[in-house]
Amino acid sequence: IKNWRVLIYGKPGVGKTTAVRQLNGKTLVLDLDDSSKVLSGADNIDAQPFDRTKPMAEMNDFVTHLKNIIKDYDNLVVDNISAFEKDWFVEQGRKSTNGIGNELQDYSKWTNYFARVMTTIFMDADLNVLVTAWENTRDITAASGQTFSQYAPAIRDSVRDSLLGLTDVVGRVVVNPKTDGRGVILEGTDAIFAKNRLDNRKIVPINELFNFGNQEKQSKQED
Repeated sequence: IKNWRVLIYGKPGVGKTTAVRQLNGKTLVLDLDDSSKVLSGADNIDAQPFDRTKPMAEMNDFVTHLKNIIKDYDNLVVDNISAFEKDWFVEQGRKSTNGIGNELQDYSKWTNYFARVMTTIFMDADLNVLVTAWENTRDITAASGQTFSQYAPAIRDSVRDSLLGLTDVVGRVVVNPKTDGRGVILEGTDAIFAKNRLDNRKIVPINELFNFGNQEKQSKQED
């Protein structure tokens, strides 16, 4: 399976960025939160620097030259959009009347801006795209009318659902406290937002996450 769109989310330090080492082929990391240091020494991974003090100009430049930047790569990693959202609002706050707080129009501006950026990356990038995010909880109401607190990627509600609709796979990265092993939950529940359109796996070790479709090929061979 090629040209997949995957988003993984979890607490800081659970191994989202480190998982990039498991990608096959040559990878470019758009380093939005200065976490690419954990990837140093990997021959097949390059980090694209990103000035967090001017996130809008940096992202505009990246998207404008996207096709040329990624032409020699098999994978693009956008790491991480929660940090980008935070930095974007800080930048807008500096431009506000009081130089600190955000103004009402900033929120609708973010919704439109983020949708354009991610749609461009997802639609124009002819390679695999992995997006990472922190996690938070949101309140959802089930068909029964019962309200649940659900883990989901930590970005504003106004952009989250449209982004998740563009992805093939959304997984929550978790750590087994007994073994310290990392896993990715790919099946959604009332408590966890997740989905997997690429194969039938529901939870996988993080080092096997990107082997999409392999288990289906294996089962056919066994038959």
